[in-house]
Amino acid sequence: GVVSFAGAGGKTSLMFRIAHELSSAGETVLTTTTTKILMPSKDQSPHVILSDSSGEVLDKARDLIKKNLHISAASQRTDSPLGKIAGFEPEVIDEIRKSGVFRWILVEADGASRRPLKAPAFYEPVIPDCSGLLIGIIGLKCIGKPLDERWVFRHKIYAEITGLKPEEPVTEESVAAALIDQNGIMKGCPSHTKKIVFLNMADNQKLVESGRKIAGILCKTRIEGLKRVVIGKVLHEAPVVEYHDVREF
Repeated sequence: GVVSFAGAGGKTSLMFRIAHELSSAGETVLTTTTTKILMPSKDQSPHVILSDSSGEVLDKARDLIKKNLHISAASQRTDSPLGKIAGFEPEVIDEIRKSGVFRWILVEADGASRRPLKAPAFYEPVIPDCSGLLIGIIGLKCIGKPLDERWVFRHKIYAEITGLKPEEPVTEESVAAALIDQNGIMKGCPSHTKKIVFLNMADNQKLVESGRKIAGILCKTRIEGLKRVVIGKVLHEAPVVEYHDVREF
């Protein structure tokens, strides 16, 4: 299956965490992107294939997965001083999926410049149509922080979507609005794709309470395809604090 990740506040960490858990369970996993990501560290991904040809990626992958079930791939290095790599068009990801080489393909579908919260530009997220699941992510440590570019990537778009004014404290209601809005964090999701929201950085009880408040709003709102809201902390040994299943309306 194909799982796409959109949002901010731990997206890359969550993608690689899931990749490690799946590969440890004996599943073949590809981590990749439809945008740009930092070159994975050896800890994140032992093998990185760089090629703009799906055929070449698959040929190399067939060989490498004999040694390691988890591989990353991207089309090329970028000119970024941070050493970012550029991903693939959604059609290429679908070609890789159809090959059957990987049981799971995990796709980072947008960027957030390492902020805990974001609003998307008009051209993102880039979610492959073959995605069976979209995980929308935010970092709870943004709650109560001022709505500015230090804390919220593209904060002016966030203000437009949520009605919060720049420099006002970020509220749980505004985060829920950013997840619900048709121009929000999960916009452009194919209608057949299921959704999970991951409220990350629940590092203390106050932030868990904020997560519950957001989950309550999301679970009461009819959001097409939303199945579950998870409150967690992806960098901890036990990444899930609690989860709330969305009842069918």
